[in-house]
Amino acid sequence: QVQLVESGGGLVQAGGSLRLSCAASGRTFSRAWFRQAPGKEREFVAFIVWSSGGTYYADSVKGRFTISRDNAKNTMYLQVNSLKPDDTAVYYCAADNRRSGVDVNHYDYWGQGTQVTVSS
Repeated sequence: QVQLVESGGGLVQAGGSLRLSCAASGRTFSRAWFRQAPGKEREFVAFIVWSSGGTYYADSVKGRFTISRDNAKNTMYLQVNSLKPDDTAVYYCAADNRRSGVDVNHYDYWGQGTQVTVSS
């Protein structure tokens, strides 16, 4: 069982930036960020393959968000820049021991989420 703890969310004006963190209690094959806005389904944002550092992004965030990892701290990050009101959501960290992907069903472990609110 892997425990995931997110941090770094907050209230920011449009055009602003935040850095989200996801600390893990154990090693995993891949980790990802998803987000869920009120009344909407949870959607994929980005994933990273832990061993290779390979990454993949949703089109909606490509060029604005950057996913990265720190092996020594066993922590994943999401740098979010040029924020828009449509980015307002609870951001969730996810992890899996066997695979990566864009589907919520690919991930066995989830954090509690961190709220990002972007004001216009």
